[in-house]
Amino acid sequence: MTESKRYLVSGKVQGVGFRYFAQRAAQHAGVSGWVRNLDDGRVEAVACGPARRIDEFEQALRQGPRAADVADVSVSPATVSDTGSFVISD
Repeated sequence: MTESKRYLVSGKVQGVGFRYFAQRAAQHAGVSGWVRNLDDGRVEAVACGPARRIDEFEQALRQGPRAADVADVSVSPATVSDTGSFVISD
């Protein structure tokens, strides 16, 4: 079953390569979507794919890259279609 989720990641998540980490994690998990920095210091990501792969992606976001310090990951349903790729958005 395919699902889509929106993630808001807070903590030390900008300036540490988090978006590139998320893109690699998404490619590894086989999910599509996008990731971007927000003006308030958080990172937002939306992912679409099979439920177990979405869970794998979420676990990666909760860990983050080595230089990050993830304080919280807020998860909510999203409406996005599977595009077959995961991009870094402006």
